[in-house]
Amino acid sequence: MRKKHIPQISLLEFFCEHETGQQLKAISSRLDAQPLILDLAAKVLIRANTQLTGRNGLSVDSIVRAALLKQMMGLSYDELSFYLADSLSYRSFARIEGSPSKSCLQSCISLIDAQTWEEINHLILADAVREGIEKGRTVRIDSTVTETHIHPPTDSALLWDCVRVMVRQLTTLREAFTPDGFNFRNRGRSAKRKMRHIEFTRGANKTKLHKELLKLTRQTKSDLMVGLLLTQGVQQSPLPIAFQLEIEALITLTEKVIDQTERRVLQGESVPHHEKVVSIFEPHTDIIVKGGRDIQYGHKLNITTGKSGLVLDIQVEQGNPADTARLCPMIERQKNIYGRVPRQVAVDGGYASMANLEQVKAMGVKDAAFHKQRGLKVANMVKSSWVYKKLCDFRAGVEGNISCLKRRYGLSRCTWRGLKKFKAYVWSSTVAYNLMQLARVSPAN
Repeated sequence: MRKKHIPQISLLEFFCEHETGQQLKAISSRLDAQPLILDLAAKVLIRANTQLTGRNGLSVDSIVRAALLKQMMGLSYDELSFYLADSLSYRSFARIEGSPSKSCLQSCISLIDAQTWEEINHLILADAVREGIEKGRTVRIDSTVTETHIHPPTDSALLWDCVRVMVRQLTTLREAFTPDGFNFRNRGRSAKRKMRHIEFTRGANKTKLHKELLKLTRQTKSDLMVGLLLTQGVQQSPLPIAFQLEIEALITLTEKVIDQTERRVLQGESVPHHEKVVSIFEPHTDIIVKGGRDIQYGHKLNITTGKSGLVLDIQVEQGNPADTARLCPMIERQKNIYGRVPRQVAVDGGYASMANLEQVKAMGVKDAAFHKQRGLKVANMVKSSWVYKKLCDFRAGVEGNISCLKRRYGLSRCTWRGLKKFKAYVWSSTVAYNLMQLARVSPAN
């Protein structure tokens, strides 16, 4: 059974006099003053058919606070479990008695989805408006990339990933069907050896090794397909449906990896980026190239911040859309949040185009400053050169916001698996960042 909160624990709260302890105290007071946050989180954390019996699990309040603490302090689940047991200030903030395990924390925190975190962020922004901290009248927009938790993809490494995961699945099938009998040849060591040789080989020998690795991958895939048919042919399968679906998804990804390797290595074809698989563990990963910089593997984010430094909005993009195509949608999202478009907008030169300038002006934006003019006249963007310089200086501050999000709040690399969890990770980091910013502006009394 899960409750929204456990009020008795608040009597035992203690926050140390250190700056971080007082910031946690200020954030705790702010969360208590906004009960709608718990209502939003309870919708995903408390199931409608939950029985009012049994042992109490972590409360909704504790789960939300533990999630924020994890992102604010840049902790892993293992580290979070330790600090909740070791630190009185952390334990008081999270309102947790005892020391929950890392698996308990992970299973609870991962239930909060991106939409819930986004709605929580809107409540925080509404508080900032009431307190006069941020009104969303002057905003700056920029893009960055958050990487997924994958290794740099190569054709040989992807094939080896396919083989070793398929061998893992085949081992599970063999154990499930013993003693009825299901045997296969473990080609994992051979595939790994070929992959290692490919890394240090050049020329025609490399192509030959790729062919041998492709053969091993196809043979392992055939064994797995036989095992899948065996599972589906049994009336009462010893394996759950979810495991069968996982095998089917793995076979599909393996076929795509084999296809792209043949096209790239054997046929010399340039495979379009939208057809490529860069990871079988995070297949949603996009290939991002910003300007002339290195290739990054993850998702592009468009971020809107205000004068206070608060993150007003963040959008996880699909693919690698041009910045020019995302300016107007990001301003429209500000209208949905505040009920009006910003009066002034400052953006990077990558968003600059005459069509964008005309459209944002038509939407009601008074001053739209593009850091690089790209043929646009200052008089058409803003009302004076002085305003243009001020907005360009203001725009530079978004780089500091993004740097802080990446260094302190984990937006450089997402360690959660799956696209839904990726979005939840981004939004939870954003909420943690905003709460810490507000704690620094208005500390606890």
